[in-house]
Amino acid sequence: MRILVTGASGLLGVNLALEAARQHEVVGVVNQNLLNTSAFDIRQVDLTEGVEPGSSLIEDLLADIQPDWVIHCAAQANIDICEKEPEQARRQNVEVPRRLAQAVRAAQGRFSNGSAGGPRLLHVSTDAVFDGLLPLAAGGYREADPTNPQGVYAFTKLEAEQAVQQADPSALVVRVNLIGWSTSGKRSLAEFFYSNLRAGNPIRGFRDIYFCPLLVNDLAHIFIQMLELRLSGLYHAFSRDCSSKYDFGVAVARRFGFDPGLISPISVNDARLSAARSPNLNMRTDKLALALNRPLPSWRDSLEKFYQLQQEGYPASLLKMQVH
Repeated sequence: MRILVTGASGLLGVNLALEAARQHEVVGVVNQNLLNTSAFDIRQVDLTEGVEPGSSLIEDLLADIQPDWVIHCAAQANIDICEKEPEQARRQNVEVPRRLAQAVRAAQGRFSNGSAGGPRLLHVSTDAVFDGLLPLAAGGYREADPTNPQGVYAFTKLEAEQAVQQADPSALVVRVNLIGWSTSGKRSLAEFFYSNLRAGNPIRGFRDIYFCPLLVNDLAHIFIQMLELRLSGLYHAFSRDCSSKYDFGVAVARRFGFDPGLISPISVNDARLSAARSPNLNMRTDKLALALNRPLPSWRDSLEKFYQLQQEGYPASLLKMQVH
């Protein structure tokens, strides 16, 4: 299959492109952050230019590449930047995926690349569409549970889910929370804990923020399997259990042999953050587990693979992909 991956220099995009390129032809779209790699083809495109009136940039990109699958990872995921620049956040997080979904829908049945029915779209969303006020004892959020986003980032991601599904009813919309190694070494919470603990820096971890992270490398294979199964609609792709961010940090410390005493547990209420955070993002994955005919990994499974990748030198290989 020929796969178009947007946001291919980001945490999810680069790992997804590398994993997919083992068995598929991959074209990665980047904007400002170029990559040095022969593992997959790279196109430098500012997708926000494609939402300008009269622009055919996105349609032309699809016509040129003629992908079987389009996996849209590109987004403005910095919560604080979204709060400061809401209009730009909306262009990146809502208007680009809307236009991409429209273009994919229009191209279905037109391309002569051998794929049944033309390209399929997988749009990546987030657990932040929920307010996180569900009690832990309730067992987690399901796909159909009412959303209540807190902050600009979460609002734009929810609006994007709705825009994509309206523009292309055959699209996959997958909510995720992820960890992994990145080309900068600074993109995931796991990297944050690893880097600071390795340096012996005292840090803080939220004891009252819960999440269900999956390793990006595992998520890449889950995405591919979902597309192979021709799934459509809304799915949760998370670890099958959750952890507080403090407990996760302690687990990182112990697995890598660092001092867990460097991490101080604090409440999110004492952090004075500029954007609201949802406290309990415990997510249910029953729907996806049923579709895949297997349970999703646990967060400890993801942490163990995160450790193994470090032992194999994977982070260093990613750092070499940066173009300075």
